[in-house]
Amino acid sequence: MKQKKATSTNRVNPQPATGDRHPPNSWKTLSSNEKYSNPWIQVTEYQVLNPAGKPGIYGKVHFRNKAIGIVALDKKLNTWLVGQFRFALNEWSWEIPEGGGPLKTNVLTSAKRELKEETGLTAKKWKLIQRVHLSNSVSDEEGFIFLAEDLSEGSSYREDSEADMKVWKLPFKKALKMVLEGEITDSLSVVGILRVAKLLEE
Repeated sequence: MKQKKATSTNRVNPQPATGDRHPPNSWKTLSSNEKYSNPWIQVTEYQVLNPAGKPGIYGKVHFRNKAIGIVALDKKLNTWLVGQFRFALNEWSWEIPEGGGPLKTNVLTSAKRELKEETGLTAKKWKLIQRVHLSNSVSDEEGFIFLAEDLSEGSSYREDSEADMKVWKLPFKKALKMVLEGEITDSLSVVGILRVAKLLEE
């Protein structure tokens, strides 16, 4: 029997491959209107012409901080997770130490603060291992993930919103297993732990 060819009413012509990995912006902004603002985020609605040249709207969430994540690793290949109840998800979440850093503050300075604040740890050795955009269809939030080594333990200090936070020291292999089994779902944590696993392989 001769197979029928699949057809579609919404055909997309693939763009030819070129040497330009960063083509120019094909969106055109006509106007903008701020809808909501607080100390952490700003929500703006834009009237736009999309890449097809058709009018539409686009909503963007602007973050007033950079997202900072830290994978802390000691000489015995233990790491630290922090757990807290995430209001937006309505569920408990195990994560690497992380938080927000002011846009004009050096990301390493923010990473050192967050690690100390949440776990009491300080580190002598730091390495930026990944830059990420966390939800680039609706927000401009930019994240930076560090590997922290040569650790010293001390006292932590937390914000009121972190009063229920728990700290867990565990083998890095266990944290990796939690990522692979879907127990850790936080994006900074997933990316950071997988990135460190790759570094350890190398």
